[in-house]
Amino acid sequence: MIREAKPGEAATLAEIQRDASLAALAHIFPPEVYSYPIDEVTRRWEESLADEAVTVLLAEEDGAPSGVAGCRSEWLDGLYVLPQWWSRGVGRALHDEVLDRLRGDSCERCHLWVLEDNDRARQFYERLGWAENGTSRVVPFPPNPIDVGYTIAL
Repeated sequence: MIREAKPGEAATLAEIQRDASLAALAHIFPPEVYSYPIDEVTRRWEESLADEAVTVLLAEEDGAPSGVAGCRSEWLDGLYVLPQWWSRGVGRALHDEVLDRLRGDSCERCHLWVLEDNDRARQFYERLGWAENGTSRVVPFPPNPIDVGYTIAL
């Protein structure tokens, strides 16, 4: 089941992002070197939940949270799935719901950022038709890896 997240669920969303990030990105952000910025991530989810221009979707399996995605006009701002739900359709369902909503809002394309060394996510998006768009940026969290931009036509 996918539903819109509710005010007050920022901590749950941050925990999903943390668990997914620690499992997928330890080779980029070794947890023994860089402590996870849970307070900042929770604040960002609180801001997203309060922003009318942002939609935050929460996936639930058997009544428990399993994944989260944030989106706004022409942007997928983050998609995180708890590791125990990887390769079980949760990420694909969230992805498809975001794109369906953006199409419904008359968006013609969607963009996202993904870490250059996050091979799992890059393969996921490329399988779904996303392509690198030639943009990149430095991530503000140490060790300051590179994000690459992707775009898909809707």
